Amino acid sequence: MNPGLTLHEVDWSIVGPALIAGLLVLATHVPLGLQVLKKGIVFIDLAIAQIAGLGVIAADALGWEPQGWAVQGAAVLAALGGAALLTWTEKRWPDIQEALIGTLFVLASCVGILLLAGNPHGGEHLKDLLVGQILWVAPGQLWAVAGLSVLVLGLWFGLGAKLGRAGFYLLFALAVTASVQLVGVYLVFSSLIMPALAVRHASPRLQLPLAWGAGALAYALGLSLSAVLDLPSGAVVVLAMALVCVLLSALLPKRLDTPPAPYP
Repeated sequence: MNPGLTLHEVDWSIVGPALIAGLLVLATHVPLGLQVLKKGIVFIDLAIAQIAGLGVIAADALGWEPQGWAVQGAAVLAALGGAALLTWTEKRWPDIQEALIGTLFVLASCVGILLLAGNPHGGEHLKDLLVGQILWVAPGQLWAVAGLSVLVLGLWFGLGAKLGRAGFYLLFALAVTASVQLVGVYLVFSSLIMPALAVRHASPRLQLPLAWGAGALAYALGLSLSAVLDLPSGAVVVLAMALVCVLLSALLPKRLDTPPAPYP
């Protein structure tokens, strides 16, 4: 063993709530991710997450309380505005929707950087937005996100295709706004896309449970490893997600004629 490597015990009083946060993110992001992959707009979560983060940054620049309802409202309004814009662009220019989503992500990122330019803690805020602070989630955050997850999943599975384009973007904005403040932009994207990619060749009936299971295993493995090795949790979970999903994809039989997962 490397004498310079120090291993630490897993403190489940910290890792446990973080794992619950990850499972809550997966609960809504896995079914949304399957639909995103089907629609071919894989960067939508990055754009919406960045826009929601821009709302948080703008609220912080105004001096609002970081955990206050005003900041949450700013994030939700920003995300809903982005969702409304993407709903309109999909109607107007459906052939270049993915390019427009990427452009919106870059613009929101640049505006956020400019707003943080005069903040002495701007670099730290930007890192928190991207990588997240999953180990430091508060119980109040978990209850709020749990309630929102129940609402999103109820509407998603209850209404299905009746939601339409606008309903899809609305639910997506609500889910991403909550999750980006829990786990950061990188884990939001990983939770949405990686499990969906891993199960794309599976039977439609198995896609959801397999994707949920892979995501849950990745969060448990990544959080445990980050605690044992004392490494940044968000980055370790992303790498664990990639590893688990690559292995799952390799184990699943390749069925080129597999139809896309039903909506939702």
